[in-house]
Amino acid sequence: VQLQASGGGLVQAGGSLRLSCAASGRRFSNNGMGWFRQAPGKERELVAAISWKGGITNYADSVKGRFTISRDYSKNAVYLQMDSLKPEDTAVYYCAAARGVVGGNRNQYNYWGQGTQVTVSS
Repeated sequence: VQLQASGGGLVQAGGSLRLSCAASGRRFSNNGMGWFRQAPGKERELVAAISWKGGITNYADSVKGRFTISRDYSKNAVYLQMDSLKPEDTAVYYCAAARGVVGGNRNQYNYWGQGTQVTVSS
């Protein structure tokens, strides 16, 4: 089972990026999915989560109104659209699959991607 994250890069403040996460080896149609990030010296935090049917989404307060999580069941993929990026969004971003239908914290996720670097310059 593999989760492959991509789409990171260097962007100026106020810009946008779209992260993609493609799953292989099994389908995650019945699992919640999430995006986490970890900045140097900080704990890994949940940025956005989406339920197995896509009807429930949750966001960290710091990204509400700027980030949007979505999923494509036909492609077994999850996405994170990031707009109005700020320097404090700089981190390595990880996609993850939850054990259950939705994941509210890190302990509820058991499959992890390798991470993609997002750097926002001021």
